[in-house]
Amino acid sequence: MDHPVVHISWNDANAYCAWAGKRLPTEAEWEYAARGGLVQKRFPWGDDLLMDGQHQCNIWQGEFPKTNTKEDGYEGTAPAKSYSPNGYGLYNMSGNVWEWCSDWFSRSVHTRGGRSNPKGPEIGKEKILRGGSYFCHESYCNRYRVAARSKNTPDSSTGHAGFRCAADV
Repeated sequence: MDHPVVHISWNDANAYCAWAGKRLPTEAEWEYAARGGLVQKRFPWGDDLLMDGQHQCNIWQGEFPKTNTKEDGYEGTAPAKSYSPNGYGLYNMSGNVWEWCSDWFSRSVHTRGGRSNPKGPEIGKEKILRGGSYFCHESYCNRYRVAARSKNTPDSSTGHAGFRCAADV
């Protein structure tokens, strides 16, 4: 019961957020939250993958895709509070599961909404995913870095994609 929800499409995640009186975060909000107050760091905890020799996120270790050595303790998803929270108290902002964002994907810089919360295009074919997953490996995608991004169609779901809700304050 303490693992992230997976096999959830953007459509489903968006519907759940609306039902809960919340919403999916914009891509800019997601990155701001993931950084936890740190500036220009690769990960929510700093620049080094390991901190004091300990894993800080659930990603693939070993030779991808043949052998996952599970040095971080997990082969699939990890429970939500498996690692220390970032500076904003958020858990698993890197690795574990990709997280849907509200923005449509664009290769260009987001400009709608200004500098404080830029937004992607108003229409598109693919939605943004952030954070990487337990399938990410340095040799394959290395997308568990805070700045990394991916995309998929809003009707797609996988065993390593989920979401988190956001709310206006």
